Amino acid sequence: MSANKGWWEPPEGEDGAYEKLLRKTRESPLVPVGLGACLAVAAYRIFRLKARGPTKMSIHLIHTRVAAQACAVGAIMLGAVYTMYRDYSKRTARDAGDK
Repeated sequence: MSANKGWWEPPEGEDGAYEKLLRKTRESPLVPVGLGACLAVAAYRIFRLKARGPTKMSIHLIHTRVAAQACAVGAIMLGAVYTMYRDYSKRTARDAGDK
């Protein structure tokens, strides 16, 4: 890698960040959905910060964190169920082919 390029490039044979993200998205498609939902909840709650009424700031931030975490955990759980279903359907198809 020459010093005058100005950009970091991964070593030969390794994927860059974009390729790695695409590969991970193909392997488990609900991870980007969970990340997007988490960011959307956080953005909405920050947007609604002025209209929180008499609620303390700390309580508002705790509720924001809990809602964002719920979206992330929900996406992880859906991804786990999807993976289990996909593996089960492959196994049953393979077992049916063996008979």
